[in-house]
Amino acid sequence: MAANFSVELVTCAIVLLTLFVTIVTSHDIFLDWHVSLDFNIKPVNADQPVITINGMFPGPLINATTNDNVHVNVYNDLDEPLLFTWNGIQQRLNSWQDGVSGTNCPIQPGRNWTYVFQTKDQIGTFFYFPSINFLKAGGGFGPIRVNNRPVISVPFPKPEAEFDLLIGDWYQSSYKNVRSILDAPDVVSPQWMLINGKGPYMNPLSKTYETISVTQGKTYLLRISNVGTARSFNFRIHNHEMVLVETEGSYVNQIELESLDVHVGQSYSVLVTANQNAADYYIVASPKMSNATNNKSFVGIAVLHYDNSTTPATGSLPCGPDPFDLQFSINQAKSIRWNLTTGAARPNPQGTFNVATVTISQTFILQASMAVIDRLPRYTVNNVSYLTPDSPLKLADYYANGSGAYELDAYSKNSSNVNAVHGVFVASALHKGWMEIVFKNNLDTIDTWHLDGYSFFVVGLGGGEWRPELRFTYNLHDPVARSTVQVYPGGWSAVYVFPDNPGIWNLRSQNLKNWYLGEELYVRVFDPDPNPAKEKPPPQNILLCGKLSSISFSIFSHQSFLNND
Repeated sequence: MAANFSVELVTCAIVLLTLFVTIVTSHDIFLDWHVSLDFNIKPVNADQPVITINGMFPGPLINATTNDNVHVNVYNDLDEPLLFTWNGIQQRLNSWQDGVSGTNCPIQPGRNWTYVFQTKDQIGTFFYFPSINFLKAGGGFGPIRVNNRPVISVPFPKPEAEFDLLIGDWYQSSYKNVRSILDAPDVVSPQWMLINGKGPYMNPLSKTYETISVTQGKTYLLRISNVGTARSFNFRIHNHEMVLVETEGSYVNQIELESLDVHVGQSYSVLVTANQNAADYYIVASPKMSNATNNKSFVGIAVLHYDNSTTPATGSLPCGPDPFDLQFSINQAKSIRWNLTTGAARPNPQGTFNVATVTISQTFILQASMAVIDRLPRYTVNNVSYLTPDSPLKLADYYANGSGAYELDAYSKNSSNVNAVHGVFVASALHKGWMEIVFKNNLDTIDTWHLDGYSFFVVGLGGGEWRPELRFTYNLHDPVARSTVQVYPGGWSAVYVFPDNPGIWNLRSQNLKNWYLGEELYVRVFDPDPNPAKEKPPPQNILLCGKLSSISFSIFSHQSFLNND
């Protein structure tokens, strides 16, 4: 009996110690951001405003650990409204902090507002950016790292250092000018590719270029994100192989790569070992579906510099795959598989959560295309071009049951509207009922789709028309979980989602022009249980706008009190 009692005490002590470790390793991170325009940075030697945060372009790193609480006090020193969204951060039970037009009123010029969100049960490589008014084309983006807690092992040796590489296409002119002519059929495409806000190495118009310094024999972790507006790119380093280890919060089966396709809005982590002769080597990001190989502006070029090198990078750039070879890209995407045996944010293996035996309760079939509506070109989902109401959907849902802002399921989730229309497209998803989403691309460019609030399992993708029998080709053994998936021209991608995170969540094209001109909808996941442990109430500092701007704060405070009771 005494022995059993001792065992119980030891077990209790271990549980308490584990709880204590969990608590003390969750921290609060406080950040003050002053967002403003800078006319002197001129990354491509053009007179254009660049959106900076605390004078930085790209913006400052958010360096968090699993379950940290991040407080970001945003001061809007721009001349127009502003919101930030946190690409890939799931905002568990808290869509109030998602930072898109359907969840938040914008921060007005001259005002400030504080986001408070938790990196709940997440690890990985992400980024943030301004989500409204085409502002992302002017900058304002920056990296997010969510590190493992010390009690969770990482499935690779600790690297010597980590580097964030924010890579994306860039316009030659002001984002305001581009925004003003997006309705024109012949609007120009981005003309540059920047790496960490810097122009290509060797280009006379680049004010500076990016350099990564390494020590011979050491291994480094590169966190790569496509923060651009339109173009996928192929990433490679001259004479150096990469080992892919993570994407958007999921550890993957490690594969060696000579190059990696990164589509708009996607993030990856790769290991690179400095195992070559001491010299400088090209780092290249070349656009997909473009004859830009010899274009000195549209190929991003940085330098991998060995710290004892005296030999500059010269000669031809390293060759990548044919930019029009979509089969190469498809095959590479299919080779990226979930690591089933390692833990991530939690100690249990990722493979604990597998989709092999799930029952699908709902299917969305979403087709992206273009249409002319009211004589203007628009992007559509199932022939509906999203129309942003003056009150965020989440506020209208909470205070007015959605009345006056949207009609739930007014448009079909699996077939196209007969005529192209503007509309507030809000689709219902069954809470905790597995859902299949099939994305179809009728466009002539690579599209990418992102779902806020979730990671989804990429079970299939390919060219041609999707058909129900293609479900037999799905990878249900080890599909990777991520939040952004590419859809090839004329092709399809299929994902599985478990809607266990109540809220109203943005489902959008990551291609900025498509998104700005209507290629988005919102998914409403409703849990009728009013317990705030199931979904958080509105924050005390909530911003009100539109038809709800007259709601009295006394009513708001009373409702918040009731929700917290």
